[in-house]
Amino acid sequence: MVKFIRNILDFFYPLASRVFDKTTYYYAACGTGNLVLSWFLFFLFFQFVFQKKVFYITYIDYSISAYSLSSFVCFIIAFCVGFLLMKYIVFTKSELKGRVQLFRYGLSALITWFSSWLILKLFIEMLHIYPSIANMISSCIVVMISYLLQKKYTFK
Repeated sequence: MVKFIRNILDFFYPLASRVFDKTTYYYAACGTGNLVLSWFLFFLFFQFVFQKKVFYITYIDYSISAYSLSSFVCFIIAFCVGFLLMKYIVFTKSELKGRVQLFRYGLSALITWFSSWLILKLFIEMLHIYPSIANMISSCIVVMISYLLQKKYTFK
């Protein structure tokens, strides 16, 4: 599967070679694919699985919105897919052990997901932007933070 993905990316690389070095191109392509997947999954979870509801947890007197649940489930899926793409496609020259990469990736992913979730919450609750649109905007805002964390820390 890794070879298949790399072959597809390499086929299109000449189109981007004037703008990006290969690592940045791989990162952008894999990250964009994972981001679009998470947007699609967020929409499905928000609309159809959690059906835009607020869920009440009575024994701890807490409520959680469908958009928060959708965001969290998408984070788990995107985390798994993203780590595999970053480790085996993008940052293959990293000499760090896999468990160190996983820990660092997890830490950077939690930081970016939490930042994205806070922005998402702000857009939905204060600016009244529809959740699927707010999710797209908030995730775009944190993309650069994610890239810098992964390049300078996770896969250094």
